[in-house]
Amino acid sequence: MALFRTLLVVLYVVLAGYTAAVVAEHGVNFMPALLVPLAALNWSGQINLDCLIYVLTGAGWIAWRHEFSPGGIALAVVALFGALTFIPYLLIVSARAEGDVRTLLLGRERALRAVS
Repeated sequence: MALFRTLLVVLYVVLAGYTAAVVAEHGVNFMPALLVPLAALNWSGQINLDCLIYVLTGAGWIAWRHEFSPGGIALAVVALFGALTFIPYLLIVSARAEGDVRTLLLGRERALRAVS
């Protein structure tokens, strides 16, 4: 689990640095960069769609992991902003899981029910 968290920190630092450089150069209006390639049906659009589906899947997992509670849905909405919000979530829940992958993946309540 320590290696996983180290990887998350490295990925976060790389992405945060890259994002800061892009925002400094182009501002925060990312929607045209997302939507224009999607409409063009090219490889950039395919990559954008793949990433969008990945983000939606991750947000769905967060909502499910929290049993679609209001807090879990709020966390899922925050996760829609991408890895800059998803990675800190993973760091926090991996630390709370204390090395138990079942708890990390399922959430504490589901993990306890799965053992019973």
